[in-house]
Amino acid sequence: MFENLSDQKLIEGYKKAKELGLDREFVRILESALLSRGLKITN
Repeated sequence: MFENLSDQKLIEGYKKAKELGLDREFVRILESALLSRGLKITN
């Protein structure tokens, strides 16, 4: 779903989604995409 996004854009999108309090399921999908790339988010 997010294959065309760079790692940086995906990270920025994840952080913004959390900041805006977007739907939890959407945030989980973003988080899953990050993890599948081997990326970790530190808050």
